Amino acid sequence: AAAAALTREGGEDAFRRLFRFYRQRDASDLRGVVDFSVPGGQVFRSQLSISSVSDQDAYRAGLQPVSQWKAYGLNGYPGFIFIPNPFLPGCQRHWVKQCLKLYPQKPNVCNLDLHMAPEKTIDLWGQSKEQLKRKGSSKREPRSLLEKLRWVTLGYHYNWDTKKYSANHHTPFPSDLAFLSEQVAAACGFRGFQAQAGILNYYHFDSSLGIHADESELDHSRPLLSFSFGQSSIFLLGGLKREEAPTAMFMHSGDIMVMSGFSRLLYHAVPRVLRNPEGTALPSCLDQALSSDLPVGSVIEHSSDEDWQVCAKYLQSSRINMTIRQVLAEGQKFPEESGTNGKGQAPSEDSHHQENGRAKRHKPNTD
Repeated sequence: AAAAALTREGGEDAFRRLFRFYRQRDASDLRGVVDFSVPGGQVFRSQLSISSVSDQDAYRAGLQPVSQWKAYGLNGYPGFIFIPNPFLPGCQRHWVKQCLKLYPQKPNVCNLDLHMAPEKTIDLWGQSKEQLKRKGSSKREPRSLLEKLRWVTLGYHYNWDTKKYSANHHTPFPSDLAFLSEQVAAACGFRGFQAQAGILNYYHFDSSLGIHADESELDHSRPLLSFSFGQSSIFLLGGLKREEAPTAMFMHSGDIMVMSGFSRLLYHAVPRVLRNPEGTALPSCLDQALSSDLPVGSVIEHSSDEDWQVCAKYLQSSRINMTIRQVLAEGQKFPEESGTNGKGQAPSEDSHHQENGRAKRHKPNTD
């Protein structure tokens, strides 16, 4: 009722009021949050382009055949598509391992690069895995480097100071993640999608993502893809102005969101990370191991038991989100910029990733 009253109230920065509401309330006060596992109300079934992705290509990406996916839209949000966990058993583990072991490696960029010597951030996994495996429940234990990871950028590296991408700050985009993104985009009606930039966000139970809209890409006709793994969260999707109150929804492990068309430039945020609703240390969809026989050309790799032990320990208190973007339209180039330094990657810390209700050292963010 309180959330509904805040939603109706509107007015100056209605989004911020709802953000604070969901940031502060306990888990018993979440009845107004849309749950796509029990669709109804403003939720409706959305059609997918089943013929655009072969079953073989879906399998190669670790996905069920598109004909078996469920997809939903939200009244009032044209172009928004929510796909509850379409991954094959065990395949989420591959993407979790990539986000923790492979994607933070150089030449990709992460928040730790800003205040640590280059040689210290070469192998975050190797420096953290033993500490993570031994980790207990005490909050007083020192955090491993992986637990201090907040973001990683891929492909065209986002510049947090200028809020721009540039031609001279680019590294190869991971081929497995590009293939996954291309299949999901095609299934949603966007054939020819090119995964050119990625921002990986790493959350803990005291983390949040401030209110923002993703406007920096030069081509807004292509969708924004979002993949979640690990613990659950509340996602707020608002309007073109912050005066418009957002809709709150749950995101669980394996869920995919696609923001396209009208919804591509809407304000959104993550006020809170929640324990998975099953009440177990990890969601049951992460309990299943990968099948022993993978299809020819699969981008999915088997994880060793030791590697998954580290990943599972990390995910007991964390959530990983991958957002994939196409920055340029086909044939489009970056405009010429004078006096800019393409290597100016980020501020002293990430500008919209927060912990304990306060922003990092960069520009104070009251969200």
